[in-house]
Amino acid sequence: MPKELVFIGVIGGSAVPKATYRLAQEVGAEIARRGAVLVCGGMQGVMEAACKGASEAGGLTIGILPGDSRLQANRYVQIPIVSGIGYARNVAVVKSSQAVIAVDGSYGTLTEIGYALQAGIPVIGLGTWSLAIKGKEDKNIIPAKNAKDAVAKAMKLIKNSR
Repeated sequence: MPKELVFIGVIGGSAVPKATYRLAQEVGAEIARRGAVLVCGGMQGVMEAACKGASEAGGLTIGILPGDSRLQANRYVQIPIVSGIGYARNVAVVKSSQAVIAVDGSYGTLTEIGYALQAGIPVIGLGTWSLAIKGKEDKNIIPAKNAKDAVAKAMKLIKNSR
C-alpha cells in the first residue's frame, strides 16, 4: 500500500521583510524534511520563501494561483494550479491542506485563517494574527515558537485527526 501523502498549507503576506522570508523558508524546508507536501498560493513573499525552502530540501510544492497563467507562479512552485478566480483561490489553498501554518500576513492571510478555522482545519501561527470574540481571546490559532515547532505541531494535529 502506498504511503499516504500529508499536505500542509503555508500562508502569509506577499511582501515581507527579510526575517519573515527566512522564517517561511525554514518552514518550507522543515515540511520537506518531514516528507509532507507544501501547498500555498504560489506567488511571492511567504509563499515563495516556503516553496524555496521546501524545494531546496527535496520536497514537493503546489501553488494554487489566482490568475490565468502558470507563469505567475514563483520559480519554486513545482506544480502550478491555475484557478482564474483571484483571491477566491484562498479557499482552495486551505481546503487542499490538512493543517495550515500562518507566517506573518495581512488581510488575505486573515481570510485564509478564517476559512481554515471554519472548516475545522488546524491553524498554527508564527508571528501572525491573534483573534478575539466579544473581547475574549480566541485561542484557535495555535502559537509556535519557530519553524520546527510549527511543523511538528501541524504533523501531530494531522496524525491525531486520522
